[in-house]
Amino acid sequence: MRILVINPILYTSETRRIQRETSIKDTMIYDLCLAFRKLGHQVTLLGGEPFRPRDEETYPFPVLWGRCVGQKLFMPHCLPFMPATYTLVKKGKYDLVISSEVFSVNSLLAYWAAPQKTVIWHELAKHNAILHRIPSKVWYNVAARFLMRRAKVVARSAQAREFIGRYCKNTQERVIGHGVNLDKFQAGVEKENYFVVCSQLISRKRIDGILEAFAAYVQKYDNTSRLWVIGEGELDRDLKKLADALHIADHVVFTGKMRHDDLLPVLAKAKALLVNTRKDNNMVSIAESVAVATPVVTTDVPLNAAEIQKYGLGIVEKAWTQEELKKITRDNAVYVQNCMNYRERLSTMATAAQFLEIMRG
Repeated sequence: MRILVINPILYTSETRRIQRETSIKDTMIYDLCLAFRKLGHQVTLLGGEPFRPRDEETYPFPVLWGRCVGQKLFMPHCLPFMPATYTLVKKGKYDLVISSEVFSVNSLLAYWAAPQKTVIWHELAKHNAILHRIPSKVWYNVAARFLMRRAKVVARSAQAREFIGRYCKNTQERVIGHGVNLDKFQAGVEKENYFVVCSQLISRKRIDGILEAFAAYVQKYDNTSRLWVIGEGELDRDLKKLADALHIADHVVFTGKMRHDDLLPVLAKAKALLVNTRKDNNMVSIAESVAVATPVVTTDVPLNAAEIQKYGLGIVEKAWTQEELKKITRDNAVYVQNCMNYRERLSTMATAAQFLEIMRG
């Protein structure tokens, strides 16, 4: 089968100024393409040119880079527009086209070019906040309802399915979440006495709240525990100052950004991944943590928090504290085993197979 995967935004950029990465091989969508190839299919990835890595890379499948136009209106970091999508899909004779998001001109073009072959993989569970949600509401109520009314849509979470089902009547009952390449993400059941944060160091991630809860945990329960903060961002200096003010500087390791090859051994040995975000969809870091059998302590904001709660993969609280850190440590073996039991469901191979089943069914 010939498959085209359209994913213009290959990694998150918080601003219009997209910082080019050195590689795309750590991205979820790249691993999904590898899974299709491993299953014996010919796969092509179409990404947005602004996300093309600054270093030249070689890939085991074709990777195309679409030019993003009208960038003042169609900002590449949140709403890219690649006009070449229509011609590529129309002339490519693909058997399956997977395009990200209903709120996307590229998904509309792909659907128009090959309506019977296109599946739209939808993540958003509420209206996009751009310009007070007005463009989003217009798009869903006009484009989605009428111009894409027969488009086959697969949601990435139950919440996203409920949302998009109001507008796209051909939304599938099955949910397909983010997959993880289990060949890369090796599980570890032997844990060491530390927690991990894997995040951009920006305000909406609320790393300051994590530091405060960890400081209280160290003071009340375990003054030998450590916290690894993996990531970079504008709040790096402020967070280091906060750790010093909380008297936990000796307990916190700020590593900066790490490649997966370096990050995974650290994540696999942690007691838990800590998440305190106030705004996110499905967080890939949560799926990756479960895949290496490291449970998660999170707010109820991420869409995959419901999965954590349902299958006992960690602790979900609207505002968690040092008490949840104590609980995840005390019952760590139980949570780790739950992650071990669940991790196969997260495989990119399983994700790819589900798309093929939907297309054939």
